[in-house]
Formats: sequence, C-alpha cells, structure tokens
Amino acid sequence: MSEQVLTPGFVIRQAKNEDMDAVCRIAQIAWVRIHDSFRKIMGADMHDVLCANWEENKAGQVRGQFEQHPEGVYVVIQEESGHVVGFVTIRVNMEKSLGTIGNNAIDPSVQGRGVGSAMHRFALDRFKETGLRFASVTTGLDEGHAPARRAYEKAGFDIRQEDVTYYKKL
Repeated sequence: MSEQVLTPGFVIRQAKNEDMDAVCRIAQIAWVRIHDSFRKIMGADMHDVLCANWEENKAGQVRGQFEQHPEGVYVVIQEESGHVVGFVTIRVNMEKSLGTIGNNAIDPSVQGRGVGSAMHRFALDRFKETGLRFASVTTGLDEGHAPARRAYEKAGFDIRQEDVTYYKKL
C-alpha cells in the first residue's frame, strides 16, 4: 500500500522495518500512563515485579506483531516533518468475519488534532473493504486506559464485554 492521506498534514502507510524504533518509542510513551495507573492499583512492589521491564516487553510485542504480520502494521507520518507520529496494528479473521485493532498510539505532540480518530476510521475502513462484518478492540478499565476507551467509543465501538483480573498478595 502506498501512502494515503489520513487527515490534513498526515498520511498513513504500511510500516517498514526502519519505522519500528519510532513505533516502539511511541508505544512506550503511550503506556507510561497505563503503568502509572497499574502501579497505583497494585502497589509499587507488586507492579515492579509483575510488570518488570514493561517498556522492553511492549517494544517486543509491537516488533513481534510487525515480524509476524507486517501487512497489519500501519504508521502515521506527519507530512511536514516526515516523522512517524502514530501507529496501529490490525488483524483480520476471515473465518469469524472479525477485524481486530491491536496496539495503537499517537505521539503526544500531535494528540488532539483528530489523528487518532482518523487512524481508527482507517482501520475500520480496511475491515469493511475486506468484507468483514465485525470489529473489536480490547482495552483496560483502569484510569490509565480512559483516553483509549473514549477514543474507541468515539470511533463507534458500542458493545462492551467487561473483564477483570484479580491479584492477591501472599
């Protein structure tokens, strides 16, 4: 896929290997808020053990998605600077007619400009073009995930199945 205008000043295209450092950096920045929330909920001692090296793990997860399914990783490029300022991973399950939005984030420097909303529309449009009937995205219920929940609701996700993970100190 060649570059496609996403919203004025921004284009989207399939990720390339040379984009992955920027993608991982954006993912790590985006997940700081989430891990701050986890730390508050779990306590520092539990978080620091159970989520040790989360920055490297998140980068590894995103790189793994690119290595296994490069066709499903897209990057948002700011036209003026030429820099990667966002990414989204998508998966298609033809058997279930389901498209899934996976890891995705927008660099804080361009948040609030409609880039994330346009990126989610792009993913949903890919699913529709493929003939899929359903779309899903998974996010957390903690305060750190609140911006993601708002973004997904804004994109039209309206059926919610909740999930809870319990922990106990021994």
